[in-house]
Amino acid sequence: MHLLSANGRRVLLDCGLCQGKRKEAFERNRNLPFEPREIDAVVLSHAHIDHSGNLPTLVRRGYRGRVYATPATVDLCDIMLRDSAHLQVRDVEFVNKRRVREGRAPFEPLYGPEDVERLMGRFEPCGYGGRHRVAEGVTIAFHDAGHILGSALTEIEVEEDGARRRILFTGDLGRPGMPILRDPVVVGGCETLITESTYGNRVHPPMGDVEGKLAGLVNEVCARRSRLLIPAFSVGRTQQLLYFLDRLHARGAIGGLPVFVDSPLSTRATEVHERHPECFDAETLGVLQRGGSPFGFPAVRFITEVEDSKALNSRPGPMVVISASGMCEGGRILHHLRNHIGDAANLVLFVGFQAESTLGRYLIEGRPTVRIFGEEHRVRARIAKINALSAHADREELLGYARAIRAGLARALVVHGEPENAQALAGGLRELGIPEVAVPAAGQAVPL
Repeated sequence: MHLLSANGRRVLLDCGLCQGKRKEAFERNRNLPFEPREIDAVVLSHAHIDHSGNLPTLVRRGYRGRVYATPATVDLCDIMLRDSAHLQVRDVEFVNKRRVREGRAPFEPLYGPEDVERLMGRFEPCGYGGRHRVAEGVTIAFHDAGHILGSALTEIEVEEDGARRRILFTGDLGRPGMPILRDPVVVGGCETLITESTYGNRVHPPMGDVEGKLAGLVNEVCARRSRLLIPAFSVGRTQQLLYFLDRLHARGAIGGLPVFVDSPLSTRATEVHERHPECFDAETLGVLQRGGSPFGFPAVRFITEVEDSKALNSRPGPMVVISASGMCEGGRILHHLRNHIGDAANLVLFVGFQAESTLGRYLIEGRPTVRIFGEEHRVRARIAKINALSAHADREELLGYARAIRAGLARALVVHGEPENAQALAGGLRELGIPEVAVPAAGQAVPL
C-alpha cells in the first residue's frame, strides 16, 4: 500500500494482504493505515493477493472510488478475490468454533463475497499505453511489467502548483526472456522510481537449467512410482509449469506421466490466460495461431471437484500434482502434504518465493517436523527447488532496469522486500549514481 497525495487528493497504489505470521498478518490486514473514505482513486499494478487482496476490505470500510487496472488484471481479480473471500469466511468459521467453546467473542471475516461483488463494479479497465486521469492533476499510463498476466508498470504524472512530476511504480517487475509473457517495457523520463526488491540481494540461476532439472525430478518419481508435489501460485507459476511440462512431453522426455492441476482457482486462471493473448510473447502467440495451447496437453487433467481431489491421495503413483497455494498457507496443497510428506519416496518441489514464517519457508529451510492443520508431521519426503522460474526480476535485472531509465532519475524508493534484500538493492542503486536512494519505513512520508 503506497499512498500518493497531491492537490488535496489521495491515490492509493495497490492494496495487498499481508502474508506470514498469522497473528501479525491478521492485525495488519484488519487495521488499514488510512481512512478508506478519504481515498479518491486506487491504481492496481497486478492481481497477486499481496497487491490486490485487501481491496474488498477497502470497499467494506467505505471506499466509493474507482479501481484502475488492466483488463487481464480485472479478470484475474474477479476469480482470485472471490476465492480469497471464500477462504476468509471459511477460516474465521474454523477459528470461531474454538473461540465459542472457550467463551470468547467470535471474529468477523475480513471480508466476504458480497464485498468482492461491490468491488468488481468499481473496476475501470485501462489498456497498456493510454493515459487516464484518476484524480485532479494526476494521470497514469500502464506499461507491460512482464511479471504475470496483466501486470503493469505504472507511469504517474502529477501536476501541482504549476510543477509537473513523473513517477514510475514497478509493482512487481518481471524478467526479460521468460516464456509466455512479453518483456518489461522500459519507461524513461521519470524523476522518481518506486521499485520492488523481492530479490534485491540474489541472482537467479540460468533459465536453461529449468527443463533438465524438471525432467530429472519427474523421471525420479517415475522410477520410484511415487509423486511429485508442486506448490504453485495459481496465476503465473502454474501456467509456466504447464508450458515446460508440455515441452518435455512433446519431446518424449517425461513419457505419459499423468499431471494433475488440483486447484479450481488455477483452472480458472488458466482459462483467463487463454482469453488475453494481448499479453503473450511472439512464441506463445505462434502456438495459439497454429491452433494449439501452451497450457494443455494429453497428459494433463484439471481437478475442480473435492471428491476428485481426495481420490488423488489414494491413487497409486507415479504422478505430478500441481496445487495452490504457492507458499503452502492454504488450499488443497495442504491436504496433499499432510497425506504424503511423511513418505521418503515422494518429492516436494518449490518453484517460487517463500515468505518468512510460511509453511513453504519452513520446508525449504529443512525443518524436520512441520505443523499442518494443527498437527505435527515428520518431513521424510525430499524437498527440492527450482529458483530460475521466478517471475520477479533478480538483483541484476532490477539494477539493469534502473540503469536503462537512469537518465533524469532524482530518487529511488525501495519497497516490497525483506529488509536485507531492500537494503542490498538500495546499495546497488546508489552505485549507479542515483542522487537520492531510500528504503522507506511503513508509514513514512517522502516528499517528492
